[in-house]
Amino acid sequence: MNAYPPIDEHGIVGDLQTAALVSSAGTIDWWCAPRFDSPSVFASLLDSARGGHCSIAVDPASAGTVRQLYLSDTAILVTRFSGPDGVGEVADFMVPIPGTAPTDRHRLVRVVRVVRGSLTFTLECRPRFDYARATHTLEQVDERTAVFRSPAADLHLQATEPIVHAPDGADVTARFTLSAGERAAVVLTTTAPGAAASAAPEWAAIATEFDHCRHFWQTWLRSSTYRGRWRNMVNRSAITLKLLTYAPTGAPIAAATMGLPEQIGGERNWDYRYTWIRDASLSVRALMDLGFTAEGLAFRRWLRERVDAGGTASGEPLQIMYRVDGDPKLEELILPHLEGYEKSAPVRVGNGAADQIQLDIYGEAADALAQATDMAAIAGWRTFTGLIDWLADHWDRPDEGIWETRGGRQDFTYSRLMTWVAFDRSIRLATEHARPADLARWTAERDAVFRQIIERGWSERRQAFVQHYATDVLDASLLLMPRMGFLSPNDPMWLSTLDAMDHELVSDSLVYRYDPEASPDGLRGTEGTFNLCSFLYVEALARTGRLQQARYAFDKMLTYANHVGLFAEEIGPSGEQLGNFPQAFTHLALITAALALDEELDRVEAAPPSAG
Repeated sequence: MNAYPPIDEHGIVGDLQTAALVSSAGTIDWWCAPRFDSPSVFASLLDSARGGHCSIAVDPASAGTVRQLYLSDTAILVTRFSGPDGVGEVADFMVPIPGTAPTDRHRLVRVVRVVRGSLTFTLECRPRFDYARATHTLEQVDERTAVFRSPAADLHLQATEPIVHAPDGADVTARFTLSAGERAAVVLTTTAPGAAASAAPEWAAIATEFDHCRHFWQTWLRSSTYRGRWRNMVNRSAITLKLLTYAPTGAPIAAATMGLPEQIGGERNWDYRYTWIRDASLSVRALMDLGFTAEGLAFRRWLRERVDAGGTASGEPLQIMYRVDGDPKLEELILPHLEGYEKSAPVRVGNGAADQIQLDIYGEAADALAQATDMAAIAGWRTFTGLIDWLADHWDRPDEGIWETRGGRQDFTYSRLMTWVAFDRSIRLATEHARPADLARWTAERDAVFRQIIERGWSERRQAFVQHYATDVLDASLLLMPRMGFLSPNDPMWLSTLDAMDHELVSDSLVYRYDPEASPDGLRGTEGTFNLCSFLYVEALARTGRLQQARYAFDKMLTYANHVGLFAEEIGPSGEQLGNFPQAFTHLALITAALALDEELDRVEAAPPSAG
């Protein structure tokens, strides 16, 4: 038996400061606390033997079918076990912690109940703190309460059923049988080291927490203005983006995990638990397009604080990524004691791309800010204009580009596109809000970028816009050109670019980022199709008027979602999900594709029938 569940055999639960992955077998195999980017408590997803986990499983003698689902419009995850002896379920949830106060205390509640027959469950709790680098001791307070203590953090386990030490003396197990109508609970609480043990859980408190969690998500989702054709998938994607946002600062992260491979056995294994300016800006833009304005305001504050703080590793006004609290230090280390998911080593923590130069981030940030109904205080506008004035002096440089290649800097066409967006949105904001700005300079630089892209980013031989000025390689990031308003979706230059991508980068509606053999990126191995690009392709098709092709591609992409509507970063050659999970990039692009398709389909359906 494979010791590693498929990447997509997971759901996610979280409290807006941290998140855990629960496999479809009922195992928590990934949880970092007290923050998304903290060291792990459970990490068996990266090393099945050493990483640590907490499982609640049905006795093998009663094994049958296992199904997993979310309680409608919530982040409450239910794993159902159906066998010859009965039907039972485990409901996993974390009560969201709104507001701006970070805490070391996080509770993950696991409620077990049997609805028919009788089932025997086995609990195993085997934490391995600090990416399995820290030792711990076990303090059993009473027959239902234990505390795992380590220098990194403590984990308190409180159960309604008796627990015992595992044979190794460092872990906890339990075995209990429930009949129809009976229930049990296990509460896992992470704290700072040395916190006093809590009492065993009471059912009244657990029921209150459950109701609070359900009410939070269903109330939050009511703010959505989306009433389109794919409401369930759009709602699930919105909830996922919210789950990946650190409430104390408003900073969205790229994914909940680190080290999950883009190719099984390969080296493309990165830590995505940080806030990329690009990913965060696009995530917030997607949420704002759905009507979630509070997320936009929080991100704007966070972004301004980053510019005001300075001190980036690259020396630029903005670093491409930060920790969720705004710390720019993300030293990349290898954890050699972890074997990696299905032996996909190395396992990296931190991210060495933090000191890269990626000029596109200023465009994505400006585009997200342009969706706000106001431009905040005068101090905020001064910060913003200072950023654009700086960009006017520094945009015409090679960089590492959106895909963070490690093969050297180039004049990437996408980076130039987004600097054009930065100037264009800034001019609009200054004009619409009557704010002081050097409009003449910004306009001149915007037009200079435009001319350069047309002259140097266009290949006459390929009849397409290309990845960078020194190549004829295509790049799917340029699928954003029409959405960003650089050209019309029906411009002949764009239509021929889309046709070229269709021929070279698209495989049965799935889209590759680029061809790494034709454009070496400094890394060994290959990768799957990129889900972000596949959804951008749908959007581009829709805006171009190829609605039947767009809808078919979108419907096919939705079949690659996992059983609870979640996506990783990539799709492998056999349809498997690859890369970190769940991926914000994918879910934001799903939202924008659905919005574009709905808008174009509504326009066609509302048009009067043609004469004759």
